[in-house]
Amino acid sequence: MELPPPLREAVDRELHGVPTADLARAAGALSQRYRAETRDGRLHVSDDLSARAYLATRLPATFAAVRAAMSAAAELRPDFTPVSSLDVGAGPGTATWAAVQCWGSLADAELVEASRAMRACGVRLAGALPIAQVTWHAADAAARRPEAAPRDLVTLAYVLGELDPAARGPLIERLWTATADMLLIVEPGTPGGWERIIAARALLLRAGAHMVAPCPHAQDCPLAAPDWCHFARRVARSRVHRLAKGGDVPWEDEKFIYLAVARQPAVQAAARVIAPPRAASGRVSLKLCRGDGTAAEQLVTRREAALYKTARRLAWGDVLRDGLDGS
Repeated sequence: MELPPPLREAVDRELHGVPTADLARAAGALSQRYRAETRDGRLHVSDDLSARAYLATRLPATFAAVRAAMSAAAELRPDFTPVSSLDVGAGPGTATWAAVQCWGSLADAELVEASRAMRACGVRLAGALPIAQVTWHAADAAARRPEAAPRDLVTLAYVLGELDPAARGPLIERLWTATADMLLIVEPGTPGGWERIIAARALLLRAGAHMVAPCPHAQDCPLAAPDWCHFARRVARSRVHRLAKGGDVPWEDEKFIYLAVARQPAVQAAARVIAPPRAASGRVSLKLCRGDGTAAEQLVTRREAALYKTARRLAWGDVLRDGLDGS
């Protein structure tokens, strides 16, 4: 996946003239904080250089993960046409850019971000957004939102892991109150990210939310540690991205996990592919999370001609509207 051209061009303008060595040093420090899920009271992005390092190295992967999650939600809620959005912990506006690409109906975006440097970058990038109204607020993600009308779409991307565990539940409750229709939460595709999503899922289902994606059911997750649910998206690397991260290949795989819930029911899926399919001569093995609340491997062979043809086309993260047995 690549960034939309207006966003890519805006990012290129932000990075123009910044020494690659400086970007690489700042990107390394930023990556270390993200990987360690550091919570020391300091913002991960605290100055202009670290904000630009984020644009070079993290924005493309975050955009790809959020955009993939939105596509999965849109597939099962084809009637969803959001006009207003709220993005909490917005960074430079990544989720808003993804939402605009996914839903052309979006016209009014509200973004909340604590980092002055991130907001400054986001405001400049937003000049290329094709929507009428973009409003930024300087506030911590865990802060209470002033009384305002609920928004059609509410997003929280790569934020929960940065918060004190005690602050997560109250924040999710407030975001659900602020949601007129759909709430989307995205986290890194690590065991810790999955655990945070599972906790948010349980809270939201108790609050009456309807499951949209990725789960094809509202029962307890059938997976247990050391297994965990996550997905991946391949991200194209720009030249600056490669140099800043010291990478040689022109792509990277971003692992992520997400949760989309809504006020309105979604299309009921039969199953979702929750691991890379394993293909061999005349057979495909799929790990499926099913609508009945179970998860299991399903082997499809060439002798099952129609099913085999379907199974060979499936990729990690794909949803099955009907079961492989036709149910």
